[in-house]
Amino acid sequence: MSGQQPVEPICVRVNDAGRMIGVGCTKLYKLISSGELEAVKIGKSTRITTASLHRLVERHRGLN
Repeated sequence: MSGQQPVEPICVRVNDAGRMIGVGCTKLYKLISSGELEAVKIGKSTRITTASLHRLVERHRGLN
């Protein structure tokens, strides 16, 4: 065993982000366009920052 800790990704694919918070791609793109989620373009690929996913969940946690 190497003893290394697993590394949390900084950003994830749109499909993976949707699975992480339980929404579809259309909703994610709406959240990006409204500024609620931070997206990064890497080449032609769109990635969602995990930090923005955490912030989104925290903001909505307080609303319920």
